[in-house]
Amino acid sequence: MLKYHEPLFRPPSEARSLIFQATLGCSHNKCTFCYMYKTKKFLIKPWEELYQEIVEAGKEYPYMKRVFLADGDPLVLETSYLLQILETLYRQIPALERVSIYATPQNLLEKSPQELQELRDAGLHLIYLGIESGDDQVLRETKKGVDSREMVEACRKAIEAGFTLSTMVILGLGGAHRWKEHIINTTKVVNEIAPHYLAALTLMVFPGTLLHHQVKKGEFHLPTTRQIMEEMALLVKQVDVETIFRSNHVSNLLPIGGTLPRDREKVLAQIEATIPLTPDTPLPTEYQGAF
Repeated sequence: MLKYHEPLFRPPSEARSLIFQATLGCSHNKCTFCYMYKTKKFLIKPWEELYQEIVEAGKEYPYMKRVFLADGDPLVLETSYLLQILETLYRQIPALERVSIYATPQNLLEKSPQELQELRDAGLHLIYLGIESGDDQVLRETKKGVDSREMVEACRKAIEAGFTLSTMVILGLGGAHRWKEHIINTTKVVNEIAPHYLAALTLMVFPGTLLHHQVKKGEFHLPTTRQIMEEMALLVKQVDVETIFRSNHVSNLLPIGGTLPRDREKVLAQIEATIPLTPDTPLPTEYQGAF
């Protein structure tokens, strides 16, 4: 039986996947807006423990086709260790077809192209990565740990190694006063990366984060809900590379999606029809609960 170290997070599309915590927490864990791993110290799960979990899961769930590796960025692990995990997963779970993972841009920058190719060849298929913003000032202020050039380099490395790349950006992360720069520069980065998937989440402020503290002290001014819709419209207008776009996260004001730029006019029409109906009031100053 799998025993998870809570809290446990996964992308919505991994709802039917078997989840293994290869690491606990996040090796970066400095982003001002993220609350997900604040209660955890980053640890690598001992191989003996992880191996036993995989063997037992293989006996209980031999029919599982998908596995997701958690927590925040297991790609930080040594390549040799990841290859050992992948080999064991495919050997112990007969029906397994796909393994996915969370990663940070730092993880990708630290891997050589050869290492990434080896991981792809071993059956690691899909990488989830938070771009968050393509604006250098926003990236710096939110302590993302990379600039826009490094973000593009990291993501292109993943795609060139053959991975499917699913990325996320956060509407509202530029605050009330830098929202245009945030979106304009984010779409520039997205257009350079050309990710297979692009999800637009809405900023959520959680107690215990540095962002929450900044909001309470008046150092960060939250955008309004109408501004969020205007940001999404601008994003959709400017993305010029083929990507499957989704804005259907629990944080989003308008569940919407399509393939850009093919469905641009249809998606944009829905957003623009909603803008006048959206209250011009600030986002909530704090949330409780999980993503």
